[in-house]
Amino acid sequence: MKKEIPSYTGTLRSHSLNVPSCIYKCSGICVFGRRIKSLVFSTDVAIIKNINTDAVIAVYPFTPQALISQAIITVSDVPVFVGVGGGLTSGERSIRLATVAENQGAYGVVVNAPLSPQVITGIKKSVEIPVIATIVSASQDIDERLAAGADILNVSSAAKTPEVVAGIRKRHPNVPIIATGGPTDETIMATIQAGANAITYTPPSIGELLAKTMQNYRETF
Repeated sequence: MKKEIPSYTGTLRSHSLNVPSCIYKCSGICVFGRRIKSLVFSTDVAIIKNINTDAVIAVYPFTPQALISQAIITVSDVPVFVGVGGGLTSGERSIRLATVAENQGAYGVVVNAPLSPQVITGIKKSVEIPVIATIVSASQDIDERLAAGADILNVSSAAKTPEVVAGIRKRHPNVPIIATGGPTDETIMATIQAGANAITYTPPSIGELLAKTMQNYRETF
């Protein structure tokens, strides 16, 4: 029997963003006692403050900066997983950034695909929080990254994500997997059924949201 869940939204916050409800069909990943099923992929503090996800995955296409991670962690009401490099940034710098992120209160650090397994090992020796390794292709050195100390895999393979997740799950039945869910309920469910424990959701941008609001204003006046 389906349980009815009482809810309160208020007036001013009634238009906050909600992740697709189908995400909550996944098992979740328990990190330091908190069960995480949904993660918002954003560094926009206004989005982060106004969405109902269980956690934030803060990765961006610039060299990671401690000031950015501190701002996001300060604003967020939920755990934040911070990017510490892999492309432009690597080596000892990534290890130092991981240590800083842990001291700032991050729940985990995310490393991008190009980061070497040796640096993953260095990060793992330096922090207690989980190391999340991003996987972009089935041909990537997944086993080597797990052996190096990666605690969680973050699969981001565009349309091939369910396929890659299924391949990992077949070889590693118990490894925690975060994965991008795609744009629809159908793609999200395909990713969950392939074996993802948690889903990353990409919200509309502030520009897109504001455009809808402004259009409503124009129709009013």
